[in-house]
Amino acid sequence: MIIHGARPSPFVRKVIVFAAEKGIAVEVQTAGFGRGAEGYRKGSPFGKIPALEDGDFLLCDSTAIITYMDALHPGEEMIPAEPKARARTIWYEEFGDTVVQPIGQKIFFNRVVAKALKREPDLAAADAAEAEEMPAIYDYLEDVLPESGWLVADRFTLADLAAACPVINVGYCSDGLTADRWPRVAAWLERVKARPSVAAAMALEAATVQAMMQK
Repeated sequence: MIIHGARPSPFVRKVIVFAAEKGIAVEVQTAGFGRGAEGYRKGSPFGKIPALEDGDFLLCDSTAIITYMDALHPGEEMIPAEPKARARTIWYEEFGDTVVQPIGQKIFFNRVVAKALKREPDLAAADAAEAEEMPAIYDYLEDVLPESGWLVADRFTLADLAAACPVINVGYCSDGLTADRWPRVAAWLERVKARPSVAAAMALEAATVQAMMQK
């Protein structure tokens, strides 16, 4: 099973970690920004990352890919079966993908990715997102995080993974998340990052992130 994409992408990281948690072996091949093997070009006709290549089965979009993986390997589900927990998990994935990521992208793209692509960064947009938009994200998470420290079902699930992935990227180039103001969020994020599957994915993307930040 091949995952096409750039490891530091929150969406690619989400799929890599999800696969690891489900015990699915994957090979990651670099793709995106006009580059990629044939499986990527055919599986992702609109250039979205990640794309999946599983034999002759091609698919793009992180949500679609993890839905496929979850069905292939049932068991201890990253997407809980209990109806309310399942619904909350799907909400938190939507929250990570469509609420947090667009804000986080303003910060990470303009402070990190733009330089690597030799594009003109909009640093004012990054600063505004950090100061004016991310605090509302942290406030929300601080309010909804249970005493267990996990968003759903008192254990690590897709909810934590999806919500944390864009926040991890923000943390590469922002120190806005402070434990004195958002203690639950800061502790939760460290707990997610310490998860072996997440720590392994971050270790493998570290060189790429460092190289982008140095350009």
